Amino acid sequence: MKNITVNKKARFNYNIVETYEAGIVLAGCEVKSIRNGGISINESFVFFKNDELFLKNAYIKPYEMATSFIPDARQTRKLLLNKSEIEKIKRKMEAQGFAVVPIKVYFKRNNVKIEIGLGKGKKLYDKRETIKERTVTRNLAREDDI
Repeated sequence: MKNITVNKKARFNYNIVETYEAGIVLAGCEVKSIRNGGISINESFVFFKNDELFLKNAYIKPYEMATSFIPDARQTRKLLLNKSEIEKIKRKMEAQGFAVVPIKVYFKRNNVKIEIGLGKGKKLYDKRETIKERTVTRNLAREDDI
């Protein structure tokens, strides 16, 4: 697996309970652009429409060498999952109030995959606790180096 991009704010803003690996429907020039690192999922989100999952607001930089067909950089893209996984995600979203967040994009056997996480939003005090834990572990690592 070769990571292309990671949504760093996803794990900071949400308590991720489960993760799923999904395929994504792309045009050929979009895959080439992603291979060059031209994708950002920082402001993107996942939503349901007609019992299908879609990725909204993900930015894929237009490929410079493309000649005829250049798709919109922020178009809505369909995510590919098994029907049972889609139903499981939908039930948890409706019943327990989970949100679906894109976490990272990577290549797996020359296919572009996106890892989506099912999680609940953190409160402000949870985010502060995460920051405290991160600084403590960073300080301990510094002391071990000295």
